[in-house]
Amino acid sequence: MKKLSARRRHPLAALVVLIFALAATGGLYAAFAPAEKAQADETSQSLAIEEGKKLYTVGCSSCHGTGGQGTSDGPSLVGVGAANVDFQVMTGRMPAQQPGAQVPRKKVVYTQAESDQLGAYIASLGPGPSVPEEEQYDPAGADIANGGELFRTNCAQCHNFTGKGGALTNGKYAPGLEGVSNKHIYEAMLVGPQNMPSFPDGVMPPEDKRDIVAYVDEMNGKEATNPGGLSLGGFGPVSEGLFGWIFGLGALIVVAIWVAARTTKAKKS
Repeated sequence: MKKLSARRRHPLAALVVLIFALAATGGLYAAFAPAEKAQADETSQSLAIEEGKKLYTVGCSSCHGTGGQGTSDGPSLVGVGAANVDFQVMTGRMPAQQPGAQVPRKKVVYTQAESDQLGAYIASLGPGPSVPEEEQYDPAGADIANGGELFRTNCAQCHNFTGKGGALTNGKYAPGLEGVSNKHIYEAMLVGPQNMPSFPDGVMPPEDKRDIVAYVDEMNGKEATNPGGLSLGGFGPVSEGLFGWIFGLGALIVVAIWVAARTTKAKKS
């Protein structure tokens, strides 16, 4: 009887074993779960790059080269970043229909998922600006007044102070900003497509870019008003001067003819 009682386990022994087992399981999960997640992310990124390379080979390599090195028909894409790809592809500018001084905005060919895959492949060729997160271009809470000042200082010379766009040299032009999404406006400032200068974060902080996005969004909003009355297309003093010259001078000519006719009639009578 004494030998049997000596071999009998303490009532709390099973509980202690269970606690140690749970602790060991938690430790193993903590040790291996992050590695598994990182491996899954790496696998997903590799698949995106692979699919993006296939899309690139079919739709882009004829102009930009098989490895993105560029040709006489298209610039190098090494180091342009995923943000540039997203802007060009999701505004329909790429693939381009034909070479020219300016690649216009047109109907989008690729889906957003395909654009992301293309961006992943181009980003793998060299470091560049990444696609901005939504909070970076969300106008909520931004300083619209500061955005307006920055826009008039850095953008109005080409895009007009109301964002209607304007002509440049040699057949180039600054496109209008009406109907352009906040994301693409932010990306355009970030990468500087075509004739536009780039404003990386070292030149213009993300907060300032978001303020400009908010200003353009407010300027083109449905509730936007023009305190000056008739906007004449919003093209500034050129259109207003032309209106004044044609209609103002025309009205003066009509009045002069009417006065001359009345004077002549009065003399005859």
